[in-house]
Amino acid sequence: MQTILGAGGAIGSELVRELSQAGKQVRLVARNPELVEGATEAVAADISDLEQTIRAVSGSTVVFLVIGLKYDLKIWDELWPRIMKNAIEACKRANAKLIFFDNVYMYGKVLGRMTEETPFGPCSKKGEIRAQIATTLLNEIKAGQLNAMIARSADFYGPHARTSVANILVFDNFVKGATASWLVNDSVPHSHTFSPDAARSLALLADTESAWNQTWHVSTASNPPTGKEFIQMVAKEFGVDPKYRVLSRPLIKVVGWFNSDIRESYEMLYQSDSEYLFDSTKFSKAFSFEPTSYVEGIKRTALACK
Repeated sequence: MQTILGAGGAIGSELVRELSQAGKQVRLVARNPELVEGATEAVAADISDLEQTIRAVSGSTVVFLVIGLKYDLKIWDELWPRIMKNAIEACKRANAKLIFFDNVYMYGKVLGRMTEETPFGPCSKKGEIRAQIATTLLNEIKAGQLNAMIARSADFYGPHARTSVANILVFDNFVKGATASWLVNDSVPHSHTFSPDAARSLALLADTESAWNQTWHVSTASNPPTGKEFIQMVAKEFGVDPKYRVLSRPLIKVVGWFNSDIRESYEMLYQSDSEYLFDSTKFSKAFSFEPTSYVEGIKRTALACK
């Protein structure tokens, strides 16, 4: 049994398809899970509660931690360390392997490409929390207490990525006939991971014995477009003019007074004001995996929006 903790999000949904197509039995775990096509069973559980997590993980061979919390620093600070500890303990008791789907917040602002060897240097409160929980898991691996791995992604986009910034600011606006938006700087390249590629990467990693007890960057196309180029590609797929506005820091600050999600994102704007380059060479070499190009990924995402 392979168990997905946090089954309702974009990555979890894609992962169900990948695992079921590979013939795996799949258990979905969430507060209010829905049994979707390809899943074997759905279990309701609050992963911030240890006993519920233990019950949800029982009988699993591999556990995917892909849960997404509300974008709120207080909630992250309270729940993420607890969730990580609960997942680790539950996997130990079940003798299951744990794969943690992570982001790049713990790296902080990086000059050049982000790789698996990039040191932690968080420059945000949320980055500090991600560094803390990643370190907790890495320490368990180092101590030989748990077979686990970390699989990191860049900002993602895709056909069902409802919470993706690129989906919200660009695809969703063009669908509505509105003007698209971009954060802070549209003239620098910004890597995006195509969500189906992220899910396929997770499935491949979990099924490869030699991949465990390491950190991986999931498959992501190289040579990312600038914000302007990304928007132009999306506009072409919708057959509309590539009209957009760049949201400045002062504007985002003001809007944040009235919108908590935008207020919470303000400290992360360092990811948008300069080059954001995510390198998945290690994965590509290990699996001979060709990531979906931005042209193809944008085309597939646009088709799903129509």
